[in-house]
Amino acid sequence: MKEVPQNPVVIIPGVLFWDSLYSTMKDVFSGYLPAGKIAIAPVNLVDWVGFPPSPEKSTNRVMKAVHLTVSEMTRKFPGEPVTFVAHSGGGTVALIYLLEQPFQGDVYNSGRAVEKLITLGTPFHTHEHYAKIKTDFIFKHLRADFFKRCRVVSVASNKYHGNSQGSFVERMCFQFYRNVQEDGNVAGDGIVPASSCFLDGAENVIIADAEHLPTPHTRWYGTKEGIEQWIHCL
Repeated sequence: MKEVPQNPVVIIPGVLFWDSLYSTMKDVFSGYLPAGKIAIAPVNLVDWVGFPPSPEKSTNRVMKAVHLTVSEMTRKFPGEPVTFVAHSGGGTVALIYLLEQPFQGDVYNSGRAVEKLITLGTPFHTHEHYAKIKTDFIFKHLRADFFKRCRVVSVASNKYHGNSQGSFVERMCFQFYRNVQEDGNVAGDGIVPASSCFLDGAENVIIADAEHLPTPHTRWYGTKEGIEQWIHCL
C-alpha cells in the first residue's frame, strides 16, 4: 500500500450527486489513512437544485455544508491541514470557498485550514450556464499567489474520445463534451473533456482509465482502480 500524507480529507460531491454515492471512495481512502480522518460533505440533491428550484444558489448551499465539515475536522484534528477531494462541479465550489471572496453574499474564512485541493473531472472552462457562473467568478478573483498557500491538483481522464461520426459511445461523448466546450471531437472521461479541466497555476494530471459518473459498475475516479491512478497527488 502506497504511503500517503495522513492529513484529514473532506470529499465534496459533484453537481447533482449526493454524499452517499461517495461511500465507496471513503472506504478506499480508509486503506491509506484512518477512516476517522475522512469525511464526506453532507450534500444532497436539494442542495444542488433548491426548493423551490434555484440552481443559481447551489454553490452557496453546498459551501455551507463544506464549511460545517471543515469546522468539524479542524476541531477533531487541530493544527492538521485539511485536503479537499472534490468531484466534478464540486471542484469549482471548493475553489470559490477557498478564494474567501463574497459569492452571491456569502464568504467563508477557514483560517487557511485547507492547504490542498484535488479536483476530479472538474471543468474550469465551460459554456454551461450555471457552471459558468462559478468559473467566471473564479477567474475574476484567482491570483497567482493563491497557489502559494493552497496546492491545487486538477485530475482528468482521457479514456473516451468524442467523435460525431464514430461509434455510439463516441457520438454520445461528442454530445456531452459539446455541452461543456465548443469542440466535441476531443478526449475526456465520457462527460467532461480533459482539456476543460486544465487550470493555469494548478498541477494538471491526466489519467488514462477513469469515468466521470459515480455509478455502480463503472471505473470512475473514486473506485479503487481510479484512485490508484491519482493517489500519489494526495
